[in-house]
Amino acid sequence: VQLVESGGGLVQAGGSLRLSCAVSGGTFSTYNMGWFRQAPGKEREFVAALVWSSGSTYYADSVKGRFTISRDNAKNTVYLQMNSLKPEDTAVYSCAARWGSYDAFYRAYPYWGQGTLVTVSS
Repeated sequence: VQLVESGGGLVQAGGSLRLSCAVSGGTFSTYNMGWFRQAPGKEREFVAALVWSSGSTYYADSVKGRFTISRDNAKNTVYLQMNSLKPEDTAVYSCAARWGSYDAFYRAYPYWGQGTLVTVSS
């Protein structure tokens, strides 16, 4: 399974960005996809997850109502739409994949992309 993220960058507080995660290899319908982030000096944290087969979604409380995870089956791509961004959202964002049930713990995901940096200025 290969995961390639794109879409990071610099944005002002209150702005929006959309991250993409292109997925290749394996059977997508069996995947659970997650977005995680890691800020400097902090532990990696869960942001959002999506069960590919059902479309069920899950969010961290810190991003609920601002971020939306979605998928495009034709493009084998998972997105993270981030609105109303805050300086505390600054981090390296990574997508990850696993089989099985939804999980918010990053160690449950064996496949990872390279990460993309999101910087939110105040």
